[in-house]
Amino acid sequence: MNIENIGQKDGYSIRLARADDATTYYEQNYCPLDKEVARLTGCKEAFTKEEVMTFFLHSLEDKNRYFFLVIAPDGRIVGESVINEIDWDLRSANFRIGLYHADKRGKGLGTWICEATRDFSFEVLKLHRLELDVYSFNPAAERVYEKAGFKREGVLRDALKDQGRYADIILMAILEDEWRSIKHS
Repeated sequence: MNIENIGQKDGYSIRLARADDATTYYEQNYCPLDKEVARLTGCKEAFTKEEVMTFFLHSLEDKNRYFFLVIAPDGRIVGESVINEIDWDLRSANFRIGLYHADKRGKGLGTWICEATRDFSFEVLKLHRLELDVYSFNPAAERVYEKAGFKREGVLRDALKDQGRYADIILMAILEDEWRSIKHS
């Protein structure tokens, strides 16, 4: 598997972010940030250019992070997939994806991104465990993760608020042997 480009499908690609992507990443996805993306990812609704650029460039330098961009057929950056908080001794990491544009969601793109990144985690990084959390008010994302083989491990009950109401954080993970079973079935 190519470390620079971990997937291609229907004209879309998933590739490592580069420093020269920073301005485009900001302009195409944070001007403005889709309110539903902010809600589903738990981030604030507005960021300054400096905040995004600083975070983006810092992410590229982090040796415990792989920061991939999802590129649409027209060349636009429409999402990201991130493996972070890598513990090389435990061979464990955290995982998250985001699709920045509503018209890109609900079409199987998230499932493909999730599966491609999962495969990279186990094939290339040789991880033993890949974990994530998802909010209870995002059942579509939970279904994507389940389709990719992630299993529920626990629930942090009433751990955050969504639109004035308490919501849960669902903890999920996939282990190396579970991934092998999926790949060999």
